[in-house]
Amino acid sequence: MSCGSTRLITHPELGSLTIAHVDCDAFFCSVEKRDNPDIRDKPVIVGGGRRGVVSAACYHARIYGVHSAMPMFKALKLCPQAVVVRGNMDKYARDGGIIREMMRELTPAVEPLSIDEAFMDLSGTERIHGRTPSQSLIKLQNDILKEVGVTVSVGLSYNKFLAKTASDLDKPNGFAVLGRADAMEFLANKPVGFIYGVGPSFARSLAKEGLNTIADVRRWSDKKMAARFGDMGLHLARLARAEDNRPVKRVSLRKSVSAETTFNKDISNLDALKDKLWQVCLKTADRSKAKNLAGTVVTLKLKTKDFETVTRRRTLPQPVQLADVIFRTCEAMLEKEVAKYSGGRKYRLIGAGISGLTAPVGDSGDLLDPSAVRRGMAERASDIAREKFGKDAVMTGRGFKAKGKTNQAVSLPNKIKPDSIE
Repeated sequence: MSCGSTRLITHPELGSLTIAHVDCDAFFCSVEKRDNPDIRDKPVIVGGGRRGVVSAACYHARIYGVHSAMPMFKALKLCPQAVVVRGNMDKYARDGGIIREMMRELTPAVEPLSIDEAFMDLSGTERIHGRTPSQSLIKLQNDILKEVGVTVSVGLSYNKFLAKTASDLDKPNGFAVLGRADAMEFLANKPVGFIYGVGPSFARSLAKEGLNTIADVRRWSDKKMAARFGDMGLHLARLARAEDNRPVKRVSLRKSVSAETTFNKDISNLDALKDKLWQVCLKTADRSKAKNLAGTVVTLKLKTKDFETVTRRRTLPQPVQLADVIFRTCEAMLEKEVAKYSGGRKYRLIGAGISGLTAPVGDSGDLLDPSAVRRGMAERASDIAREKFGKDAVMTGRGFKAKGKTNQAVSLPNKIKPDSIE
């Protein structure tokens, strides 16, 4: 290329490729940098306190070896100058939703993989928009930067595997293409771990058989790969030949709604655990109400000081989304779990969630708890007040007690007095 750039100018198959993978670049960190220009040129980590984990790391921080799911204390050892931001999932969900709708303006065939990435099938859209899929995707990149203020990277190909592969090749703000003519050669010398889904353990098993590169895998028949490695072996054999017949699914159903928090210090006291439990139940309820979802399964999650994860579930006779019901269901499971160890076991994290999702069916209450309907009505009323006056405008007795440990009561709006609805 005359300009010396490695970026794509043209490709012989550019007009015929229709499957894309669009991935926001370090999304959480990009949103935080957008909203705070003072940290724009600094390494940024989004996550909990020193005892939490890294939710996201910007590219600057990644240079130092920081990556998502890494314990925060380890990340700060690698990059002590990093700016740590607590994060705001509501804000990320809002911006992710805006980007998702911009995708759907181009095609109804959008398959979300997470809050910040999705597959798109733009087959037939040229007649609608008067642009080739590649031109529509470039416009989408520019529109997202203009309207949301973050960059995205795009991979374009003829199947999902190659589109996702391509989107990682030119980050950030990249646009990469893998066509039929160049896919096989491109993949040949890549290590088997280059293929998404081949983790370190599977890669070691492949290496024992002399399968170190994708070209090595091609030398084995499908039958042999399936016999030795099962379904994953057959899947790998097909991907090694750049074959992927999976369609872009238009609907990707959410399986659960949840929230969790990591404590600054380990907690064993039941009352203190209940205070934290109420907070995550309230967040879960807020998120489910925002998405108009309810769930028939309530899950309590605990993590011990030794990082052992404990999950307890209870199936309810009808879908629920109220914080009151989620809390009371989790509370019973929490009490039982703490009692097993006579209150001597310490925990570092607590979470609550709902699954078995469906549309809400109304608050019919519980025949064994006549006041449940009254509490449900009070919670709905408090939701309206919190939306109008702020999240701290109305609290339950437990929520007010937990909040009062860090904020004085006078910080609440004078228009509404905190009142227990427990």
